[in-house]
Amino acid sequence: MIEMTLHSVLYSLLSRHRVVLLKEMEGEHYLPIWIGVHESDAIATRLQGAAIPRPLTHDLLANVIKDLGGTVRYVLVNDLSDSTFFARIAVEHDGEVQLVDSRPSDAIALAVRVSVPIYCDESVIGKAGIVPSPEIRTNVAGEEELDVFRNFVDTLNLDDLGD
Repeated sequence: MIEMTLHSVLYSLLSRHRVVLLKEMEGEHYLPIWIGVHESDAIATRLQGAAIPRPLTHDLLANVIKDLGGTVRYVLVNDLSDSTFFARIAVEHDGEVQLVDSRPSDAIALAVRVSVPIYCDESVIGKAGIVPSPEIRTNVAGEEELDVFRNFVDTLNLDDLGD
């Protein structure tokens, strides 16, 4: 198992597509997983610290596990088959760990709520992991790229706007 960190949730402005991007804690591989809109919103809402007046589905799941005496220990993206990712939620109850089948998006949404590690099976990284390419710019608008706009704004005379 490789420990991952939740790097980002990516949104397409032109469609309803969402991708959760996991990154190896001790490596350079990223794992992009397509997820649903509701799951991406659930993950992003929690990461942003937004206050929700009533429990969302993943909050409810965390509450049920806790109220029944269980503890979520970790989540694991354990398989990739026919372009579908699979995950397991490790729940400990009475000293015994049960692995519960889950969609990765739901497992990740639960993991961010209960602050547990996210792991990925090495075979999944081997099949779907990606490494950033130096040919691909990761910084869309760096400081130096904004200089031309900054120079333009600095030359504006706002007194000419009138009332």
